[in-house]
Amino acid sequence: MQLKPLSRLLGPKPHISESPYLSLIPKTSSPGMSAKVDLSTTSYYVVASVEMGNTTTKCILTATNLETGKTYLLNKTVKMSRDVRPPKEGEKVFGKTLDGKKLTRESVGELVKQTLEEAHNAAGLTIKEDLNFVVRSTGVVAGFARPDDVGTFILALADGCIKAGVPPKNMTPAMNKENLNPRIRKFSYLDKVFFDGAVASVLPPMGSTGVEIVANEMEGELATAGIKEAAKWAGVDFRNPVCSIDFGTTLKGRITNDGFPYAKTIGNYCGLAGAIPDAIVRGSGLVDRKFGNVLDITKHEKPGLLTEILNDRAIEEHAKWAHELIQIEVVPDDRNWWGTVPVNPRAARNNGVILIGCEVGENGKDLPLLNEVGASLIKKYNVNTMLATLDLVSAMIAERLLKKALENNLISSKTTIGITGRAGITGDKPALILQKVAEMGLFENPNDHLVFCDDGLARGAAVMARCMNSLGTPKNPLGGQRGGKCIMGARMKLQNAGKKVES
Repeated sequence: MQLKPLSRLLGPKPHISESPYLSLIPKTSSPGMSAKVDLSTTSYYVVASVEMGNTTTKCILTATNLETGKTYLLNKTVKMSRDVRPPKEGEKVFGKTLDGKKLTRESVGELVKQTLEEAHNAAGLTIKEDLNFVVRSTGVVAGFARPDDVGTFILALADGCIKAGVPPKNMTPAMNKENLNPRIRKFSYLDKVFFDGAVASVLPPMGSTGVEIVANEMEGELATAGIKEAAKWAGVDFRNPVCSIDFGTTLKGRITNDGFPYAKTIGNYCGLAGAIPDAIVRGSGLVDRKFGNVLDITKHEKPGLLTEILNDRAIEEHAKWAHELIQIEVVPDDRNWWGTVPVNPRAARNNGVILIGCEVGENGKDLPLLNEVGASLIKKYNVNTMLATLDLVSAMIAERLLKKALENNLISSKTTIGITGRAGITGDKPALILQKVAEMGLFENPNDHLVFCDDGLARGAAVMARCMNSLGTPKNPLGGQRGGKCIMGARMKLQNAGKKVES
């Protein structure tokens, strides 16, 4: 294996989609904002993605142009989840982050309320007048006993939204077009098709008893939908069959077939992702030993090409060392957790879904051993070499995840791959992952089957909100098959025939 640091300069550039910002006419005091768009007189649909993960808590405001289907960023407010306040006397602890921060319904609600309000104030918007919909999700699953226990967390997120002034009707699908804001009502197809659980024409996997087969399934669903929207900006046709990988602190994602009008989920990813490079940097002495993460370093330091050329052998050796501790395999039936994530592999198998997980020891217990990799890099080299090593570690994880999917006949030359999440799209990771995908020999033109995007989950929240309210764009569809047409007609035929959609 060779690092080939010059590959990103000499080879094709990876398709990276970044959300463009939309400037608004501010309704509240926001110095420096340019007045360009008045939401009250346009076809923009404003959605807030509220998410509390193991590392960050975010409120990302997006505005989708319902005429073109393209989504823009209005504001991104990010806080560190480690800063959630401690439980107060009498409050019930219902879970914890991967790093052990205890969570109560009240503490989560307060953090969400604050984050939501700050995001709207920064964008010059009001929650009651401008916000059309809120989608809530969480990647915090380390303290849960079962996949379906995540429901308690979603309720805590709802508490925070309601306390911030979000009307409950803006968190649930509309029953008919008349329930929608008159400004966007004309863009809805609720009189033709109803929301039946498929987001961007992909059905979610459910266990045989109706419970989720992996605790952060909704995050995987949102990331997949978000990459579909992001790919529009990058010029890549990311429609079924697809493979999405979200490299947040925990790993999520899904693999679909080419079913029509709805694709089925045939593979799911779970376990650890960004937690792995976080564990490496915690051994460097540059961040807090327990709660520190890569974000604490990358806001000050970034590796360069010279670092990779001079230290390529050291980078490879340390990346291989890290991967000696990393297991990537199909999750065995007897496991209830994989990489701190509650899973139900038996239900997955019974439902025709293969669960692929990334693990370090049993249930993440060997993560502290990765501290030694970071300690060695800092002692012998420098912080830039360590960051370059993290890029290669992530690229090797992506390669192993894809090879495992290929071994189990989950992906083929028809599949398009989408990557999102901080541990998959930053630094030189896109170039390195493109290099490894090319080396797999699966695609004639690998760059046409690979796309990277920021904020996949938040983009997916905007897509889910549109799907729930049938706000489609038939001339520029997100759903359906790669190279195919809109599935509106097929959905109408299916629903009007009264057929039951099987997941």
